[in-house]
Amino acid sequence: MTDQELVEGCIKENRVCQEMLWKRYSQKLFALAMRYCQNQEEAEDALMEAFVKIYNHLGKFRFQSSLETWMRRVTVNVCINKIRARKMMFDSIDDHAIELPSQDHSLDNLHLEQLLKLVGLLPVGYRAVFNLYAIEGYSHKEIAETMGIDEGTSRSQFAKARKALQSMLAKLEGGQS
Repeated sequence: MTDQELVEGCIKENRVCQEMLWKRYSQKLFALAMRYCQNQEEAEDALMEAFVKIYNHLGKFRFQSSLETWMRRVTVNVCINKIRARKMMFDSIDDHAIELPSQDHSLDNLHLEQLLKLVGLLPVGYRAVFNLYAIEGYSHKEIAETMGIDEGTSRSQFAKARKALQSMLAKLEGGQS
């Protein structure tokens, strides 16, 4: 079944289509939510909230982008709203607050999964901006609009996130000696 057929079925509240949409995209969207949320429970909550919004607004979707791209954007917006609700958006970073994984890691063999774990150690505001800019491809202007912050704040948070990640990588590399 094509995405267009799924959307049409979901708009008609066809349960089979709704279930197919869930099965096709829920794992990808959950992985996306995990990059923004503090824990699995919050990511699951964000995923459920995102799917409710998706189902409720499918009638407005016009296929100007792919369905997955649109659903990712809805999910990211839900996650950002959760971050805003926690009012912890722009905590300052403290090198002592970052707990690095105790396992040995070789920087030569650093996998995306390991890098994402390090990103997950960043303070919430840094992590959100880093994910939006470096992974999702948003511009700083789009991030500022989405998160309700200044464009300069977005740039600053991204720079601080990069610096923190470089520091974490240096600590991991130092542990290899």
